[in-house]
Amino acid sequence: MSTLDVIVATIGRAHGLRGEVALTLRTDQPEDRLQPGAAFDVTVGGRERTLTVVRTRLQQDRWYAVFEEVADRTDAESLRGVDLVLEVDEDEEADEDPDAWYPSQLKGLAVRHVDGRELGTVAGIEHYPAQDLLVVRTPDRRRVQLPLVEQLVPEVDLEAGVVTANPPGGLFDELPEDEQGPEPETSRPARKDR
Repeated sequence: MSTLDVIVATIGRAHGLRGEVALTLRTDQPEDRLQPGAAFDVTVGGRERTLTVVRTRLQQDRWYAVFEEVADRTDAESLRGVDLVLEVDEDEEADEDPDAWYPSQLKGLAVRHVDGRELGTVAGIEHYPAQDLLVVRTPDRRRVQLPLVEQLVPEVDLEAGVVTANPPGGLFDELPEDEQGPEPETSRPARKDR
């Protein structure tokens, strides 16, 4: 049985004085994955610790959580940016939604333009509040960020190992030598006005 590490949520800012934190969800099943008693092993400041969900709540489309091991605002603030990762059975997840995929499954996949051109390889995914970005390493070693939306990434085929992209014009084009910016001036003396 193979497993996947799935990021359920990323801890945001502290909320209040008693250790409650805001969450940025990375799952479409928060009610199942953030149930009271769910435990997450995390690393904070080089130290490993476990966070056990006591309760969650939803307020104005924002999720908040309280963990058994977090008693105050200072401790809650130290958790900011920490990912809550859950190990799931890959086969069970595929049965639920055969078209679903996880960021860890995309890393290393080939990225091809809708016209068949090779654009690069998936280096990872970066999460931002507005949208996620697919990070692509091009053949010439540049790092290109492509918004992970259906219009720009119409297909992910895990079996074929290919992500199909329809990027806006110029995003993956190489810059000509003369447009890569001026060389830094290092040996020219500064001009003195008299």
